[in-house]
Amino acid sequence: MPESLRIAFFGSSLLSAYWNGAATYYRGLIRALHRRGHRITFYEPDAFDRQSHRDLDPPDWAEVVVYPGEDESGALRALEQARGADVVVKASGVGVFDALLEREVLQLRSPRTTVVFWDVDAPATLERVAADRADPFRKLIPGYDLVLTYGGGPRVVDAYRGLGARDCVPVYNALDPDTHYPVAADPRFAADLGFLGNRLPDREARVGRYFFDAARRAPTQRFLLGGAGWEDPLPANVARLGHVSTRDHNAFNCSVRMVLNVNRDSMARFGWSPPTRVFEAAGAGACLIVDAWAGIEAFLEPGKEVLVADDGAQVAEYLGLIDAALARRIGERARRRLLAEHTYDHRAAQVEDLLLAREKAVA
Repeated sequence: MPESLRIAFFGSSLLSAYWNGAATYYRGLIRALHRRGHRITFYEPDAFDRQSHRDLDPPDWAEVVVYPGEDESGALRALEQARGADVVVKASGVGVFDALLEREVLQLRSPRTTVVFWDVDAPATLERVAADRADPFRKLIPGYDLVLTYGGGPRVVDAYRGLGARDCVPVYNALDPDTHYPVAADPRFAADLGFLGNRLPDREARVGRYFFDAARRAPTQRFLLGGAGWEDPLPANVARLGHVSTRDHNAFNCSVRMVLNVNRDSMARFGWSPPTRVFEAAGAGACLIVDAWAGIEAFLEPGKEVLVADDGAQVAEYLGLIDAALARRIGERARRRLLAEHTYDHRAAQVEDLLLAREKAVA
């Protein structure tokens, strides 16, 4: 049995996926690390109404500490509580006091405490610091023992090392088969193509190009749009769902004929950045269409396990060519591939190896 580590994790939220796309990633990884014998305390702020939109009760596989989001004192108390942990993780995109946390977690570093920066939006972070040499995070990067990223591949690794990171390792999204799996179809979500995603400035244009353009090109097909922020008038064949709870994601993915995923701008530019939605949908056996980005073949085989589209015209073409039976076969092949190679148990073993190697190096 590997050595048990006490891990203090500062992130956006474990308990709520509301305006928090990283929730699935955190949950899958932390639950898998717990199964391997590690003890995790997750520190999250009471911010952005997430606590009033919880979709997960406090779990038995992590202790969750919610600190006030109004002023710095709550974050500073949480940092002091984390002192002495074997590993302290500061994730990007906590949403409040990020600069404070990024700076102050380094004060917890010691021969017995490894401090990790875990970037869940590395392409955006790297583009930000490249554009602003005065960005305060830039000078902090060499102080972390390790940088882990949600994705990004060789380009992200090279960029972080170029900024002085001691090491940078991608830990990709994955499937949590205990959470995402095939279920019976739900008539609420009956449609030909579904898309789940909040409206974000750095994804909106791509959603227009892939989803709304496809809807206009295929007026007899039914489209479902889930996610917050989509308030503008929609094409007549697009039904707006608003926020869709994670409790309904399996039903959504198993009820539409095909599921579309559209990456954010920076993730598409860097490639090698499969978002959680890819693994959620494929894990439920959905036939997945993704926007074209470099590296998809490392996770799913184009044409056999996933459909890759260059634009809305190609999305509409797939809708005309792929019937329900073929869609089910593509989705099932994707699900088997992820179960064999890309679960959070695979990722947790990778993280454990990285952290225990650091522990042994300083022992």
